[in-house]
Amino acid sequence: MANRRDIQHAVVTEFQRRVGNPILGRLPIQTLLETTGRVSGQPRITPIGGRRTGNSFWLVSEFGTRSQYVRNIEADNRVRLRLRGRWLTGTAHLMPDDDPIARLRSLPRANSTAVRIVGTDLLSIRIDLD
Repeated sequence: MANRRDIQHAVVTEFQRRVGNPILGRLPIQTLLETTGRVSGQPRITPIGGRRTGNSFWLVSEFGTRSQYVRNIEADNRVRLRLRGRWLTGTAHLMPDDDPIARLRSLPRANSTAVRIVGTDLLSIRIDLD
């Protein structure tokens, strides 16, 4: 029998896949993360929220290593990031020792609130920009 976290993960990811991501991905101001599909080898684009600090961009994944884009990063951590309409390249690093709740306090409020509400396995990620 599925537990509450599994059900929450399934509901939220299905909504993101079918409704949220297609809409957000079309907004010119939306930050996008492009990873390489670990099975297909094809580019995979995910709308994300976070903040650039110097030559790094920080975000928090609401489902940690259960997120498809995190699994893609584990397989190939070279990524592209569309930030303010401009594509940048970088290297993503999973930061399991970083406090994701504290990290969310330093990131944009609206996205951080959504991540805290729906997230079950928070994981900080740092992208070092080239």
